[in-house]
Amino acid sequence: MTAPAASHRPADPGFPTPIVLVAHGSRDPRAAAATRALVRAVEAAVGPGAVVRASYLDHTLPRPAQVLTALEAAGERRAVLVPLLLTEAFHGRVDIPGAVAAARADGLRMPVAVSDVLGPRIGGTVDGLLLAALRRRLAATGEKFDAVVLAAAGTRDAAARRTVAQAAGELGATLGVPCRAAYASAAPPTAGEAVAALRAGGARRVAVAAYFLAPGLLYEAAMASARDAGAVATAAPLEGAAELARLVLSRVATIDPLAASPRAA
Repeated sequence: MTAPAASHRPADPGFPTPIVLVAHGSRDPRAAAATRALVRAVEAAVGPGAVVRASYLDHTLPRPAQVLTALEAAGERRAVLVPLLLTEAFHGRVDIPGAVAAARADGLRMPVAVSDVLGPRIGGTVDGLLLAALRRRLAATGEKFDAVVLAAAGTRDAAARRTVAQAAGELGATLGVPCRAAYASAAPPTAGEAVAALRAGGARRVAVAAYFLAPGLLYEAAMASARDAGAVATAAPLEGAAELARLVLSRVATIDPLAASPRAA
């Protein structure tokens, strides 16, 4: 495996711990552009000396193992890996640990700590920064609404879907309107079905919040379904939300990278 180039710097604990963002990856180039934009936002939030790298589980290079190997070769002593995922489904529970295991198999020795996903853990709480980002994207549509659909990509994992429903409930509570979860794939209801159900229940102006980190085919399918069902507004993905950079750093802050060991990943 060929590791991407990385510049050397002193392996000094005084430098910020390198952060490796791990996105799912997509054939749509807009997804990688959204991840790179988040990298820049996190770098700006950390300040001088920040080392923040993007990596991808599929479709796009570099892979997490490549980035971790390059960081170690550049003299870094540790790293924190942050999954850019909104649910703890298969990718969070299996693919992310597998990516670190792949790096270990290629000879990685430095400690790597893995943070929680950006969405709520199963049985956990929804971060206020995530809710703030969703509200701001809805406000940016400029439309008034009396009900909301929280449209997500979708997963067959029932426990992960419950966290989406939890996010929908908390978003609705902060907005003071009914809010239903919906999915672009893998599980019902579709965004259009959720819009129709809210309208059948008396809502007149239903808006759609996007539980997506980047644009792509699933995002577009969900929004088209909602518009066809009469949604008055569809929000943009969270890709450039300032709250996401702060959320990444809050996830990193929960980890003591100096205490991390190979077993921590």
